Amino acid sequence: MRLLIDTQALLWFCEGNAALSATARAAMEDPRNDRHVSHATDWEVAIKLALGKLKLQVGFQVLFPGVLDANGFVLLSSRMEHYQALIPLPRHHGDPFDRLIIAQAQVEGLTVVTGDRAFPAYGVPLLW
Repeated sequence: MRLLIDTQALLWFCEGNAALSATARAAMEDPRNDRHVSHATDWEVAIKLALGKLKLQVGFQVLFPGVLDANGFVLLSSRMEHYQALIPLPRHHGDPFDRLIIAQAQVEGLTVVTGDRAFPAYGVPLLW
């Protein structure tokens, strides 16, 4: 399976948070899956840390790329096709980071690992 891991799912995975579903955790741990993390995620985390809206159990420099590399997660770079897909994207979700993750999933044919209730409205494959 080709996965794109949402920011919250990634943070819960790294923290061992029980809020992450067992299904999502198993898929994220399975090395047979292609596991991607959007560059929107490291951007979102950096912004929220700078604003004091987020605290990490490990440092940013440990998480990106250390924890990602240790778990076999690959950073998915943004491309023009991803930004172009944002233009017609309905405004079911107002969060710009999540909107980019949705656009990337659409363009790349990825299944999004998320519990976000706004994602189903976009018709992208989801796993939770």
